[in-house]
Amino acid sequence: MWTIIKVDKKKFYSLKQDLKNKFGSEAEIYRPKLLIEKFRNNKLYKREFDLLGDYLFCYHNGFVKKRLLEQLKFTRGVKYFLNGFISSQNEIKKFIEKCKNIENEKGYIKHSFYDLEIDRYYKFSSGPFTDKIFKIIELQKNKINILMGNIKTKIKKKEFLFTPL
Repeated sequence: MWTIIKVDKKKFYSLKQDLKNKFGSEAEIYRPKLLIEKFRNNKLYKREFDLLGDYLFCYHNGFVKKRLLEQLKFTRGVKYFLNGFISSQNEIKKFIEKCKNIENEKGYIKHSFYDLEIDRYYKFSSGPFTDKIFKIIELQKNKINILMGNIKTKIKKKEFLFTPL
């Protein structure tokens, strides 16, 4: 059963080690991550971001038992367990499957994670237009027609990272 845990990011590795010691290889931790590339002063900087901030998914068959969760509350790095995860198992599984299906070979979420919509505004996260806002005019298979200010242009979907506003 999957559970959602809010963690202290500074103590994540000690939490991971504690879970490994208690459960062995039976526990699975999943933290979807994004790799953002930004140009600043003609240098390319790469930064890793957790898609869910300080939340992560953890799977173990024993999470059905409340007693086990009560014991894990006091593990180093755990702030709290999100309530309602038992009734939301289908949604959690679908989200994790979607994330795993669009990961690249290094384990980072590809920029195709977001569902693109026409007439919505987005912000570039990589490339020469970093932090610039644009509007999608038309979607094609591999290209997007965008409007940046008064300029209409086409970009390739796979070349740039962008996030919805």
